[in-house]
Amino acid sequence: MDIKQLINFITIVEEGNITKAAQKLHISQPPLSNQLKALEEELGVKLIERGSRKVTLTDVGNLLYKRGKDMVNVFESTLNEVEDFKSGIEGVLKIGAVSTCNQFIPNELISPYAKQYPKVKFELYEGNTYEVVDMIERGIVDIGVVRTPFNSENLCCLNLRTEPMVVVVNKNSEKFSFEDREKIELKDLDGKPIVIYRRYEKLIMDVLQLNKVKANIYCLNDDSRTTIAWAQAGLAIGIVPKSIIDNSNKEIEVYELDEEELKTQISVAWMENKYLPRSARNLLDMIRKNKF
Repeated sequence: MDIKQLINFITIVEEGNITKAAQKLHISQPPLSNQLKALEEELGVKLIERGSRKVTLTDVGNLLYKRGKDMVNVFESTLNEVEDFKSGIEGVLKIGAVSTCNQFIPNELISPYAKQYPKVKFELYEGNTYEVVDMIERGIVDIGVVRTPFNSENLCCLNLRTEPMVVVVNKNSEKFSFEDREKIELKDLDGKPIVIYRRYEKLIMDVLQLNKVKANIYCLNDDSRTTIAWAQAGLAIGIVPKSIIDNSNKEIEVYELDEEELKTQISVAWMENKYLPRSARNLLDMIRKNKF
């Protein structure tokens, strides 16, 4: 059994069937099926029960899958370390990011890093927090920039700044005007239609109920950028984290909420006990030093 056979076996398991695994590995299905059969014959055990649509692991197949993942991780980490040694401070840094950090990452995180390490290039993978955590666990990205709350099991986390939620409205809206105030109070939202990212629903609803403010959810969505778009259209009042606001957008007005409980935190996360490329370690060192 060699490392290539092990990688192919793991891919079959994770893709759920041989056809999808062959597509991901960029090989045809018959050779992959033959490789699996040869592996089973070499080990003298049946690793997979083949179904019409999906494969199912046998007990010994499950054992090989779990141990094999560790072996492949060690193998890939060793290759990465060799590449790091050769490349020094060059290479590609793969970052998973949530949309609510789309202003913070280039402006405050990457800009100072790029000045210090100009030869490092970047691959950015975007999704919601749950998707980014999954990317970290699957090794698609080196680190992830996410927002609390999230399941941090098996992850190392470096918490950055805490920031307030803000209210966003259409600049020319008479219906949702708060005049010339910089901050507004929760009572100003009483009974008014609001649009929010579904992930913050519990946080916002709990705070409104605690302060006896009548909640009127006009729209729940899956992206804070959608919240801003609906608010900009004058449909409702948007509530989003402050750092997602694009200051060049002249069609919206932004008001801070005078409420300590309505805050969220940006965190950088990476897999515990897994090799990090030097480019990622350098970024983490910079974050610790500058205390974002």
